[in-house]
Formats: sequence, C-alpha cells, structure tokens
Amino acid sequence: QVQLVESGGGLVQPGGSLRLSCVASGFDADQVAIGWFRQAPGKEREGISCLSNTEESTWYADSVKGRFITSRDNAKNTVYLQMNNMKPEDTAVYYCKTGIRVVGGMNYYWGQGTQVTVSS
Repeated sequence: QVQLVESGGGLVQPGGSLRLSCVASGFDADQVAIGWFRQAPGKEREGISCLSNTEESTWYADSVKGRFITSRDNAKNTVYLQMNNMKPEDTAVYYCKTGIRVVGGMNYYWGQGTQVTVSS
C-alpha cells in the first residue's frame, strides 16, 4: 500500500529552522519525483519544491528559493524539507506528494500534512 507520512512540523520563531520528513512506504522513493506543497489558512495549496527521481533537477518556488532545501535519504526511503530563515508567511500545513505511473495513467498520493507555525 502506497503511503506518505509527514512529520517534523511545529512552532518556530521568525528566522528559525525546521526540518520536515516525508516517509514513503509501498514504493521506492528514489524511483519517483516527490513534491512539497503547503496550504495557508484561506489560501489555495501551492507547490514549493519538487525533487526529481534522479536528483539532477530540483525546483523551488520563488517564495522559498534560497531558504528551503529538499533532499532524499534512499536508505530510509525518506524525503526531507529543510526550512531555514523562516518567515511568518511560511505558516501553513505542509504536504508531500508523489505520482506513480500505472497502466493507463498516473496515481497521485498525498501525505496527511504537518502544521508549521512561524510566530514570535
């Protein structure tokens, strides 16, 4: 059964750091691209990063570029989102997502989300 489980959220002060984890099960995370998304209260969910399966290309939204880094630990089947120099506008529920090719198309999977709050 394909599953993604996020963890690592919490309360952090502006300028602080957090590292989110996205643990994958039911598939090899190094064989697929995995993206991070976030949804702030009253706003639409937005994509903030995407780590390709080859790690040769990583995309970041302008809002997090230079502050957030996504990486992969294949031994743990886990993808991380290191968030540095955090700002109040980073407050949101953070999700990871992947797509797995199946006959006839793609199946997409989301984690349950983890709350991140940036506040003094």
